[in-house]
Amino acid sequence: MTESPDNKVLQEDLEILADSDIGSMDWHDAAVFVTGATGLLGSQIVKALACLNRVKNAGMHILAFVRSEEKARTVFGALLDRGDVELVIGDVNMPISFTGKVDYLIHGASPTSSRYFVTNPVETIYTAVDGAKNILEFAREKQVKGMVYLSSLEVYGTPLKEDGLIAEQDYGMIDPLSVRSSYSEGKRLVECLCASYAKEYHVPVKVARLSQTFGAGVDYQDGRVFAEFARCATEKRDIVLHTQGRTVRSYCYTRDAVSAIFYILQKGGAGEAYNVTNMDTTVSIREMAELVCKTIGESEIKVVYDIPEDVSAFGYNPEMVIRLDAGRLISLGWKATVGLEEMYRRMTTDGWNGQGGIV
Repeated sequence: MTESPDNKVLQEDLEILADSDIGSMDWHDAAVFVTGATGLLGSQIVKALACLNRVKNAGMHILAFVRSEEKARTVFGALLDRGDVELVIGDVNMPISFTGKVDYLIHGASPTSSRYFVTNPVETIYTAVDGAKNILEFAREKQVKGMVYLSSLEVYGTPLKEDGLIAEQDYGMIDPLSVRSSYSEGKRLVECLCASYAKEYHVPVKVARLSQTFGAGVDYQDGRVFAEFARCATEKRDIVLHTQGRTVRSYCYTRDAVSAIFYILQKGGAGEAYNVTNMDTTVSIREMAELVCKTIGESEIKVVYDIPEDVSAFGYNPEMVIRLDAGRLISLGWKATVGLEEMYRRMTTDGWNGQGGIV
């Protein structure tokens, strides 16, 4: 059976990955442990590995670490009956208990909602730090061949320079007294923890600093800005901005991000960080909204502004310009393949509809 029978675009993405250079990497008979396995990227990592198994006969044992078995069965469906994907039920906030072998580990369990960072900053911090400590100890115990921690462009904070590209050694300012910083400061601390485990305990952990990532398989009710724009366009509603939309950042298609994570896992240097982004997608929020109005909205909707006196409740980051440099990742052999307009089209085709749910 295929890995994503209900979403033809996502299935196409998985098979493109299986037929790419990813398929020639060292996966044979490997046990791969994935945390956050029911999330957007985590679920696609699991399905991509399962597709590799089917297409390349890789013989992998894929371990999907999840909190909710019910949700996992909804996400993976009949794939769990195939025999190569196993659910491991647990919580990263507790020590990990699993007796089998683990060769590779991808740690993606994390809160992702900006509103949650503001309403639950303490939980955001402790999930990041305690979760990473438990996973790193687990990786150390299992003597894994490789591990990737999924971090974020938010570790850069507000860049000190607005011109030029932001490489892995370029850091800006994060206000530690802002509760919204719970996410970005948590990510920074975990990156330091990863580097420390690599240095002191020789855990081969690498860091993937992801730009905002979307594509086929995004849930219709996803609360992030890119999804709200797509919902507005699908439902023919004007896009309402609560800021001037001047923040500039770059994006990455889900398939390209999964590919990047695999490159970093198998080819990256321990204790090193890698920016994961399509450098050709750098736009402002306003420009992205206008693009969606014109393309997905077929010019039948427009961008309108409703700026409240206090936008802090929305959980938005400070206004900034951040253009990530993916050169270090590209040097491993990786390349981005899907641009911003195609990202939207693939997200809203086949796996997306105007009735409030995934097809």
